Amino acid sequence: MMKDIIHLESVSDYCNYFGAEFQHPLVTVANFADYGLYAPGKMQSNLYCIMFKDIHCGEMLYGRSKYDYQAGTLLFMSPGQIIGLKGRTESDAPKSKGFILLFHLDIMYGTPLARRMKEYSFFSYDSNEALHMSEREKATILNCFREIKEELDLPVDKHTKQIVSSRIETLLNHCVRFYERQFVTREISNHHLIGKLDTFLQEYYINDRQSSEGIPSVQQCAGKLCLSPNYFSDLIKRETGKTALEYIQGFIVDQAKIMLTDTDKNITEIAYDLGFKYPHHLTRVFKKITGITPLEFRTTSN
Repeated sequence: MMKDIIHLESVSDYCNYFGAEFQHPLVTVANFADYGLYAPGKMQSNLYCIMFKDIHCGEMLYGRSKYDYQAGTLLFMSPGQIIGLKGRTESDAPKSKGFILLFHLDIMYGTPLARRMKEYSFFSYDSNEALHMSEREKATILNCFREIKEELDLPVDKHTKQIVSSRIETLLNHCVRFYERQFVTREISNHHLIGKLDTFLQEYYINDRQSSEGIPSVQQCAGKLCLSPNYFSDLIKRETGKTALEYIQGFIVDQAKIMLTDTDKNITEIAYDLGFKYPHHLTRVFKKITGITPLEFRTTSN
């Protein structure tokens, strides 16, 4: 039975709890092999975490599901996420290999990284959307970990914050590149997901769900595909060149075009039939996608 959630507000809190190496109040690189023993429980931290496990070893509950690391994967967590810990016993200790980079938001203030953090959407991916790396990619990531650790091992001076932030940013930029590669190598399965999305949208309207739930949302579509909203959005952008919202809106506009040409319903009726709460929202979305209003489209088509 898991205990109450353990709140770890700082890098020092984390290092003290797990027996990890403490290097800097705002950032550290810890080796899993150095961790002490700890009991099962739930943990919530106020830190950004990047975990690299070098062997297949399951020891986390991420969200509501168990997550077993595959060899050479990276997992990202943002502040406030809750994970479940399997715990660590004497028999587990020799098996754990890998590193974790922990850093607090404060390490970014006054650096370019602070402005860019929102671009790294993989911090909101689910555990089953982890980054699976090639041997060359693993070598690159491990070198980034090593460079950050080496800088943190030096005496702190006025340059430390800028250099460490820059090296974290370099690591994250490599992760962006590797995720793009992963999207490409999974292109066939991604096309299958796009097909499932189209089917979901079609059935959504066939079953008249818009009458009670409104127009389909990014969150609903991602949930149907068992993806996090951020991973879903990045996948759609990669495959179609459109944002997830634009893709969904494009489908709705296509439905509107059919109703504008095949029925005598006015714009207000069509908007309500499509699930819009206010008729002018249809006009705004339609013009954004097509460049003309629904009425102009109907007039031109006729």
